Amino acid sequence: MTLPGPWRGELVVATDSDLDPERPIRFRRSFVLPGQVTAAQLFITACGVFEAEANGQAVGDHVLAPGWTSYHDRHRVMMHDVAGLLVEGDNVLDVTVAEGWYRGRLGFTGGRRANFGEEMGPIVHLVVQLADGASTVVASDASWQWATGPILRASLYDGESADLRLTDSTWHDVRVVPFDTSVLFLASSPPVRRIETLAPASIETSPSGRVIVDFGQNIAGRVRLRLPSDPGRTVTLHHAEVLQEGELALEPLRGAAARDEVVCGESSVEWEPAFTMHGFRYAQVDGWPGEIGPDDLRAVVCHTDMEPIGTFRCSDPMLNRLHENVRWSAKGNFVDVPTDCPQRDERLGWTGDLQVFMPTACFLFDCEAMLGSWLDDLAADQVRHGTVPPWVPYFELGPPLVPIAAWGDAAVIVPWALYEHFGDVERLRRHLPAMRRWVEQVAELAGPTHIWDRGLQLGDWLEPAAPSEQPWKARADAKVVATAYHAHTADLLARACAVAGTPEERDRYADLAAAVRRAFAAEYVTEAGRVVSESPTTYALALCLDLLPTAAQRAHAGARLRHLVHLDGHHIGTGFVGTPLICDALVEAGGVDDAYHLLTQTECPSWLYPITMGATTTWERWDAMRPDGSLNTPEMTSFNHYALGAVADFLHRRVAGLAPREPGYRSIAVRPLPGGGLAFAEASRRTPAGEWRVRWDREGAELTVRVQVPDGLTALVELPDGSPAAEVGAGTHELRCRTRAAADDPPRPGPLDRHGRPAS
Repeated sequence: MTLPGPWRGELVVATDSDLDPERPIRFRRSFVLPGQVTAAQLFITACGVFEAEANGQAVGDHVLAPGWTSYHDRHRVMMHDVAGLLVEGDNVLDVTVAEGWYRGRLGFTGGRRANFGEEMGPIVHLVVQLADGASTVVASDASWQWATGPILRASLYDGESADLRLTDSTWHDVRVVPFDTSVLFLASSPPVRRIETLAPASIETSPSGRVIVDFGQNIAGRVRLRLPSDPGRTVTLHHAEVLQEGELALEPLRGAAARDEVVCGESSVEWEPAFTMHGFRYAQVDGWPGEIGPDDLRAVVCHTDMEPIGTFRCSDPMLNRLHENVRWSAKGNFVDVPTDCPQRDERLGWTGDLQVFMPTACFLFDCEAMLGSWLDDLAADQVRHGTVPPWVPYFELGPPLVPIAAWGDAAVIVPWALYEHFGDVERLRRHLPAMRRWVEQVAELAGPTHIWDRGLQLGDWLEPAAPSEQPWKARADAKVVATAYHAHTADLLARACAVAGTPEERDRYADLAAAVRRAFAAEYVTEAGRVVSESPTTYALALCLDLLPTAAQRAHAGARLRHLVHLDGHHIGTGFVGTPLICDALVEAGGVDDAYHLLTQTECPSWLYPITMGATTTWERWDAMRPDGSLNTPEMTSFNHYALGAVADFLHRRVAGLAPREPGYRSIAVRPLPGGGLAFAEASRRTPAGEWRVRWDREGAELTVRVQVPDGLTALVELPDGSPAAEVGAGTHELRCRTRAAADDPPRPGPLDRHGRPAS
């Protein structure tokens, strides 16, 4: 569906320049409909975020509409059927607008305001069909009026304050502001909604005497209060992800106040902030009359309304908790754009974080429409700024924009992952120009040597061995990482061109990928197979991205990787870049048990260590909270950050054994990988054709694998005993083989001393 024409909606704004810029504004238009309404469609957006009412009834169930896009080039319009809200005769349309992402403060180091524009207001185009066949259009124009309301301030970072004693104030004429309507487009991706509510898990008194509510789960959202009738009483909420010594840990919020405040009115009402979001598990409640009870408040979980489509479960409760934490971090950070964290003054669509998480995201949720829209923003920002920004939508925060490996590579990796998991060739074709622009830009930077060894790089960001204050200083040489990614994305572009481009393009980029691989091997790999700046990440890249020319080099590199992992005591040694690959690389090197030891390690740093500390989401840093309860670099520590949760893809594909074999899961590869003392593992993935299910069980030395195949599709099953692969069709199939008993799996290794030997 397209926008109606001719478009008549104009941007209307308040005329009082002395207003607090953080104060939301109400806009209103009264109109008369001379007949019975048979159809009515409201097309609405805002420079800011909005909530609308027709005749006092809410329009839609969205949160923070119209969402965040690269507004200069793409400004989303929401469409609502409002026929049931309009009547013959007098009608009123109300739209309240707050700054949101459009004009509000965004970013770290103090951030910036008005990144996309100075003016804030609605753009409305209402089309009404009457029973007599006549139609009328009610659009935002100079006939609208504005007023302030009970919301005194609203900030995405700082929170919202309201005074429920305030009623409608004086209405004033609006001012019409020029606006380029050519950037408007009709929403095709799901909005942010209130998805679920959580009751308090506990209500305690802190050592300082504060009331602390624990909702039991770290989320993105806000708190809904059941306020008493107590005119003039102020109730304040402070939010935080974790506690320190029984009090809210506020340092990780950095420059975000994360405070909501409401003054009670004459009536007992339910109140919830409208134009802010917080990342939190805990809320401190100040000013409540008497003792607050569990029925007085709820945590409202808000995120993009993506359908859950993938599951995983196994016999290890901690791995199940890890997977659940990954799922919650995806929900907490898929808030219209894929953000890095929901709690501090950042919450940006970092490209590198998303690209490493893509296979996991696409397995767990139907995120195709959301991320497809985000890719359109990436392409728009790429053209506007000359390269792929480190975050999308992009606005300037400091140093000049430069290409960054693994982050800018999202231009290629994200659309290819969407194609692999959802199979839409047309969507892949639409994103080919951005993919080409990125690969061509990097090829020019690398020059005839094909080695990308210049410019700013973030490398294997947040590798645990890097200094806390210098997270880019990983053991993996950033030049090795950059060149490996150059080879990888050139190869992916060649594959994309084979599907949606031309044979000539396919051959050209395949040749480029081969040339970069040769250059990588010549520059960074010894004849024996050692890789420069030996680290788990450099070996994982070399093994998983096919950068080692000979079988002997691959074998030696695999042995070196296993040796390094052993020296690290099977503690994780990778950052954002290496983490998605390390377990696969170990399996490729013959180290299945090493992969399981790494996966099931509980000491810091490891995937399971945060769970021993009570985590309900994945963390930004492996040791965001140290074993003694102190915070690691609290000004850059998030406890809800999905990048390191990219390992869930390994749980799906290898531990359970359910991997796409053809785009869109038209066929799957079933390759179960028993180990780690697991008695069973299972995964499922829903598709338009039906649901895939894979489960394996070990009873003694017998492995039983069950595969459910949708009608018309096939699966290729490879059992771990080395027997020939079997292709199976629709229905449920059961296959068996002999394998090692769970009780005979090597035990998890104990702690090592500083020399790499078992500690006594």
